[in-house]
Amino acid sequence: MAHSPKLNYIDLFSGCGGLSLGLYNAGWNGLFAIEKNPMAFATLKHNLIDNKKHFHWPSWLEEKAYDINDVLKDHRADLQALEGKVDLIAGGPPCQGFSFAGKRDEQDHRNQLVNSYLEFVKIVKPKMIFFENVRGFTSKFVKKSSHGKIFSEFVKAELDSMGYNVKSEIINFSEYGVPQRRQRFILVGVLRGDASIPVKDASIFFRKLKENKESFLKNKGLPQTVTAKEAISDLERHHGEKISPDTKSFKAGLYGPTIGKYQEVMKGDYRKDPDSHRFVNHRNDTMERFQHYLDTYPRNKNIGNLAKENLNLLKQSITIMDPGQPSPTLTTLTDDYIHYSEPRVLTVREFARLQSFNDWFEFKDKYTTGGKLRTSEVPRYTQVGNAIPPLFVEQAGRVLKAMR
Repeated sequence: MAHSPKLNYIDLFSGCGGLSLGLYNAGWNGLFAIEKNPMAFATLKHNLIDNKKHFHWPSWLEEKAYDINDVLKDHRADLQALEGKVDLIAGGPPCQGFSFAGKRDEQDHRNQLVNSYLEFVKIVKPKMIFFENVRGFTSKFVKKSSHGKIFSEFVKAELDSMGYNVKSEIINFSEYGVPQRRQRFILVGVLRGDASIPVKDASIFFRKLKENKESFLKNKGLPQTVTAKEAISDLERHHGEKISPDTKSFKAGLYGPTIGKYQEVMKGDYRKDPDSHRFVNHRNDTMERFQHYLDTYPRNKNIGNLAKENLNLLKQSITIMDPGQPSPTLTTLTDDYIHYSEPRVLTVREFARLQSFNDWFEFKDKYTTGGKLRTSEVPRYTQVGNAIPPLFVEQAGRVLKAMR
């Protein structure tokens, strides 16, 4: 299967750019990215548009945040002109309505973006598709108000009717060098009848992904399993701190000694102080409670019920990280996780390390938000928590290139 250095892609529902970062590292060329939220798009723009010049952005589309439905409405003719010229459409609609970690509502309006995604694919007709979503995307809705729809089967059927050979699997990213037990639904589609695609069976992607995993990680010097401590020990607070450069009332951490290949790979040639490594200003009683958790409760298990019974807390999800294991699946909530050795929650940079973002990738806008704004804003913690790990996407991107 021959490589081509000029393969291009469009990133739909791109978020802050985790998927695009992985494809950048795999040698793909971006055309443009569609992301509705200005906060998330600001991060993608800073890193991959302005700094890395990764996207060959078309003149007919301004470089800004867009709702996919506005692009479909206002630029349909421009999209139609791309038919047959796009190698890959990557990305998946927002996952909150499908996720087991949330309310899991079939009627969530964001679920309808699946139809927008399918319409976009139907117009552009890329040669290949890389689609990702949460595990809940494959499960039937079973509430009384539900129609019992399984969205993964619906998407597969629609893509098949458009002429794509489609295969899917649930992938555990911790098996691909990512220091996090994160599972996601991955779908790959290959356009049937296109002579420029030597591979017609999309299942080859998953076979090659598994076959190439060992050599990919070996070439980077990475083990297959990376623990939380191996990922973030150089970011521990005892290594030192300074006034946070973007929020003066907070302290930010400094780098400690680099331990292990994963930290070395993530840091690369980045020589500044760690970006977005701002510590939360915990009250003394909060830190005492966290220390009690560290001294008392099991690791990598949700202790919300124990804390509720013993300390009269209402928090539903609290997990103390285990230094000797990959982290649990990161969500978008800052206080769901407690550091494995320090009585505090994680920083954005520690989130990013556990998601396998390179250290040069800098996050923009607010750190957190709350109340009603949580439905509309995407601050730094949310940007990272919503992302797909770039290290996995890099591996997937290399396999997809070989298929073309």
